[in-house]
Amino acid sequence: MSNQLKSLAVASAVATAVAGLATSAHAQDMAQEKCFGIALAGQNDCAAGPGTTCAGTSKVDYQGNAWTLVPEGACENVAWDKILPEGRKGSLEALERDIPA
Repeated sequence: MSNQLKSLAVASAVATAVAGLATSAHAQDMAQEKCFGIALAGQNDCAAGPGTTCAGTSKVDYQGNAWTLVPEGACENVAWDKILPEGRKGSLEALERDIPA
């Protein structure tokens, strides 16, 4: 699967999950939390961890120490294992999986 197609699939899945959480409030107005392990390579929010400096610097898809802001509650309540490949899940804490060498 091409990176562009993967990006579209993950973005669509995240948008659907977020839309389900954002009832009458706008997603921008909701409290947000860092969700580790769900970003595609180069699409993380700031400071992914060792080997990265800021937004867009993660090296691999679903890098465990790379995070993306999601609405509060989404990281633990979205069925990421059904959205992300190979049963991966989002986490509120940095993960030690998929860390580039």
